[in-house]
Amino acid sequence: MTPNDQLDLFSPAGRRERVVDWQVPAPVAKVAMGLSGMHAMLGIRDGRLPPPPFAKLIGFVMAVVEPGRIVMELEPREDLENTIGLLHGATAAALVDTAMGCAISTRLESGQGSVTLDLKMTFLRPLSVRSGLISAEGNVIKLGRQTSYTEGFVRDGKGALAVHATATFSMIGNNFTGN
Repeated sequence: MTPNDQLDLFSPAGRRERVVDWQVPAPVAKVAMGLSGMHAMLGIRDGRLPPPPFAKLIGFVMAVVEPGRIVMELEPREDLENTIGLLHGATAAALVDTAMGCAISTRLESGQGSVTLDLKMTFLRPLSVRSGLISAEGNVIKLGRQTSYTEGFVRDGKGALAVHATATFSMIGNNFTGN
């Protein structure tokens, strides 16, 4: 690489900018904790509750809300790429972890929640800006009083499986009544 080539990598013509706006999360969390998990997830999906700041940062939206099942969607962008031109693996991790955690939420009463204890992902194919609309599905496998177990799938725009994931979540909150 010549010095001129390196200068071209930093040229103004190659710069991009993205502005992200979000709602302050604490008041939203307070309202959401007063709702059942299903009502909170439906509120986010339907625009009655603002999405979390992280969802706005990455750019994913909640597309499907069913008891024990959530589907998140993301239109891939170049600002999510790594240096080899593929979406960074953390993008898929964020999508599927969120989908699996939200799937648990759909089964919880107000004041209850969950946090990720472990996340195992198997990457089966790369994702890129050419992948089309990416979807991440999370499903509750076992809802427990102390821990819950989930399974997740990330698919490209043609429905091809790109990532398979499993996760264990720790249950938090008052009066948890899971199975």
